[in-house]
Amino acid sequence: MLGLAKFFPSRNPPKLTTTRPLNPLRRFRYPLLILALVFVYGTAGYILLLRWTPLDALFMTLTTVTTVGYEEVHPLGAGGRIFTMTVILGGVGTMLYTIGIFGELLVEGHLARYARMRGMERRIAGLRDHYIVCGYGRIGSQVTSEFVHLNTPFVVVDNNPAPLERLRASNFLFVEGDATSDEALIEAGILRAKGLVSAVDSDERNVFITLTARALNPALFIVARSSFPDSMEKLRRAGANQVVSPYLMGAHRMAALAVRPVAVDVLDTVLHGENIDLVVEEFMVPAASRMLGRTLGDSGLRSAGANVLAVRKRSGQLRINPPDSLVLESDDLLVAIGTREQVDAAERLL
Repeated sequence: MLGLAKFFPSRNPPKLTTTRPLNPLRRFRYPLLILALVFVYGTAGYILLLRWTPLDALFMTLTTVTTVGYEEVHPLGAGGRIFTMTVILGGVGTMLYTIGIFGELLVEGHLARYARMRGMERRIAGLRDHYIVCGYGRIGSQVTSEFVHLNTPFVVVDNNPAPLERLRASNFLFVEGDATSDEALIEAGILRAKGLVSAVDSDERNVFITLTARALNPALFIVARSSFPDSMEKLRRAGANQVVSPYLMGAHRMAALAVRPVAVDVLDTVLHGENIDLVVEEFMVPAASRMLGRTLGDSGLRSAGANVLAVRKRSGQLRINPPDSLVLESDDLLVAIGTREQVDAAERLL
């Protein structure tokens, strides 16, 4: 992350930390090690002190430590009984301590939480072409709601306690960690992801998240939040494909609602309505498409029922309401509206 001083010269970069739950079973390592040493101590003692066979010595140690209550394997003299008492003190004490740890983990929910986290990690590892949402605040939570509405797979990265509790309650996939760190983004599947939304409430952290994500996956589509206008260019230079200012967009929307309320309502219904059988979808003309060189009118896309609203040429030129005479080229991006069946049929023609 060299050269970040030109973005924020007076600030220190955020710490790259990731919070992950420790395996609660690790707490059993030392009690089990002590218990194993007690078995070695007891077995070796019966063999060396009382001249018993290894099997008899191990059996006597096992019955003593587990307090099963079998009779003595062989008669014990005074020395044997004193030695057995030391085995009881060491073995039973360690067993009780181990059982206490297990009960504590069970009551406090550590085992259940760890099992849930391991299951979540496996589900995240199986994702492909998903989206990563960094930050689950006011903006990030709305982004995830829209992804749920669009049936789009996503993973949230956050490390604040309150958002994490809401994520657990919502049963969303998430990574508990700092979104500026490589480890957290890799755990969220950034190498297999299709896009990333950086929605934390700090422009500085959004720049670091964008830089980190772009370095890890150069092909990733990144949308970054900007709270201040002078940060928008910095985010683009950091690698964001799109930069969104919630305040600027809110102002534009309020002005549009005041001047053209019906038009805005129609667009909202088409883009975000839950009970409308219309979708707006975008798809690219592949290099091997049979439609290359054909005009939009001859392609049959509109005859499939979908209406092509716009075409972004590979040169970057955006053609709104394109004419039938527009020639389709490789990597042209089409934006179409129609029912799901109509849009899918149009995409298959390509």
